[in-house]
Amino acid sequence: MRDTPPLVMTFAGTDPTGGAGLQADILTLASLGCHPLSVVTAVTVQDSLGVEDFLPLEADWVVDQARRVLEDMPVAAFKVGMLGSVEVALAVAEVVSDYPGVPLVLDPVLASGRGDELVTEDLLAVIKDTLLPQTTVLTPNSLEARRLAIDDALDEDEPDLAECARRLLDLGCEYVLVTGSHEQTPQVVNVLYGESGIIQTLRWDRLPASYHGSGCTLAAAVAGLLAMGLDLPEAVKEAQSFTYQTLRGAFRAGMGQAMPDRLYWAHEGGDEPG
Repeated sequence: MRDTPPLVMTFAGTDPTGGAGLQADILTLASLGCHPLSVVTAVTVQDSLGVEDFLPLEADWVVDQARRVLEDMPVAAFKVGMLGSVEVALAVAEVVSDYPGVPLVLDPVLASGRGDELVTEDLLAVIKDTLLPQTTVLTPNSLEARRLAIDDALDEDEPDLAECARRLLDLGCEYVLVTGSHEQTPQVVNVLYGESGIIQTLRWDRLPASYHGSGCTLAAAVAGLLAMGLDLPEAVKEAQSFTYQTLRGAFRAGMGQAMPDRLYWAHEGGDEPG
């Protein structure tokens, strides 16, 4: 019997298109050579154009899914995506708090690619209060970074992304990776921040399409590579390279956003990543 691959538990909502959410995490982790352990937090009604509706699971169901597996298998990393409700967020925070030595990658899924709202202000507050202090690396896009960091009551002027990252670090997470696909720049600029400031800056050619699940892919890849033993800056760098390749090989399955190809290497005849 072969050695067990790294086990990564992902908490996320389902996506029937397979482009984002739990299905994107599973494809990404498997492509990198990890074994995904999936905990459903919500069920969505969506297509490649956007999210029409979603139903959060009861918190007890989320806890029971996770604890049953965690009592049976040694998990090497956690990845947290869409939560769906305050109760689910509190439940996930409670579960992961029992595993302080396991790295946690938090993808703050605040809206769909079309802009469909996926969090309330109450849920946003719970994420900041209970999950950020347990997070190894937070992976917001620039819009999410601003929404998490800006206080409308106090900020007369919009702080820059470096200041947003500093505020998020002050909330307790160890690292913040701010992605720049939503910025009006010639290249996509992704910046990893730590307590000492900028850890690394990576620039990527801006691709022409809009992609369904690129953020999920990046966060899941970081979790998988941390589970495989890479140190954080290297895991972040390799995860960005993997994500970029999935976007370069994307395909258009529906009428909306293109789908990243997490198995691009199999179709191109290349070596399996990781």
